[in-house]
Amino acid sequence: MKPRIEIIAEKKIIGKRIRTSLSNNKTFELWHSFMPRRMEIKNRVTTDLLSISVYDKFMDFENFNPHAEFEKWAAAEVTDFDTVPDGMESFTLESGLYAVFIHKGAASDGPKTFQYIFGTWLPNSEYIIDTRPHFEILGSKYKNNDPDSEEEIWVPVKIKE
Repeated sequence: MKPRIEIIAEKKIIGKRIRTSLSNNKTFELWHSFMPRRMEIKNRVTTDLLSISVYDKFMDFENFNPHAEFEKWAAAEVTDFDTVPDGMESFTLESGLYAVFIHKGAASDGPKTFQYIFGTWLPNSEYIIDTRPHFEILGSKYKNNDPDSEEEIWVPVKIKE
């Protein structure tokens, strides 16, 4: 699984967020509250949805802590922040360099893909993790826990010094 490397422009995001951890994962709760209201976001750029993880500090994968909390977003990219639905918030995803991986398969198989990215690809690449948010794009091929599902995993990187 070889990623493509992309530089993205700043993205404006509207959605809902929650504090969570891998050991006390509230992702289902977040998406359960967001999905019925997603169409209230009127100025969307595409129909794609974004799952964004904003870590409080640099993720130390060698001393990984499944109890460490982070901010998780269920969101959509928008053209502007002129209209933010009640109960939702705006967020700016800053520009930068990303390694983009395609995860094919059920969401429950995602940990295998992430293990490959951080345990195999990253240590053998010319990159290190950057401190910007990580995100997944859930586009037209995304089918949640279907084995034919497909999503993009965007990992913020910078070149090793």
